[in-house]
Amino acid sequence: MSERYDPWESRHLSVQHFRSLFGYAHLPEHLQLVSSSFHDLALLLLDELEDGPELSACLRKLLEAKDCAVRQALIDHG
Repeated sequence: MSERYDPWESRHLSVQHFRSLFGYAHLPEHLQLVSSSFHDLALLLLDELEDGPELSACLRKLLEAKDCAVRQALIDHG
């Protein structure tokens, strides 16, 4: 059985902290569609950038943007 690669695992704790916050499987499908793009961008950033204070700030602001988008989707959905 092969092990699954986890891009968050080897990162600094200040980056690992965001792993669960970008999860979206627990959301209803219409919210998953909105949230999944932010998850995917977070993974892309992990592939491209090294750990550091600016990556942590970037992920924090991306998380804030995701939360806003999900809230708007809730409003739109009624």
